[in-house]
Amino acid sequence: MISMIVVFPKLEDAKSIRNLLVRHGYDVAAVCTQGAQVLNYADMINGGIIISGYKYPDMYYFDLKNALPPDYDMLLLASPRVCGECDDQDIIRVSMPLKVQDLMSTLEMMCASQERKRKKRKGRPRQRSEEEQKVLMEAKEVLMERNHMTEDEAHRYIQKCSMDSGNSLMETAQMVLSMVKI
Repeated sequence: MISMIVVFPKLEDAKSIRNLLVRHGYDVAAVCTQGAQVLNYADMINGGIIISGYKYPDMYYFDLKNALPPDYDMLLLASPRVCGECDDQDIIRVSMPLKVQDLMSTLEMMCASQERKRKKRKGRPRQRSEEEQKVLMEAKEVLMERNHMTEDEAHRYIQKCSMDSGNSLMETAQMVLSMVKI
């Protein structure tokens, strides 16, 4: 579930939005009245949506957006004038006075977008460090030399052993190297 942080300068407004979201089944992780509070929560939560007014005691919405980690989306709830002045394409805007259906459909769209981004990040192959690449290459070279395998065959062998044993590819490569040293 996508975590949401609500931030408005007036605590009553923030709590009203939170209550509305909770009634519609959304997870509200925090209610804040200052941008600094949002940044503290954002460091603890891994991605989500910030539902925001346009001005807080310590900063404006665009300052907060620029300070947030990249895995956060922002929904600005503000007057039509403020929404019209916002030129940041990454900030989704809903004009006040608020229509509940507009807010809910916008949040559904944003949650779907967050899920797609999350799946995309998970689907990307993990980048190995130079040291890990060196260990893997050494293990492949040992298999190529001793078992007369090609590099692809050695790599597939390490992958299969890794999957069969439930160990990571690096652990399996290190086991191959440790067996040679015995």
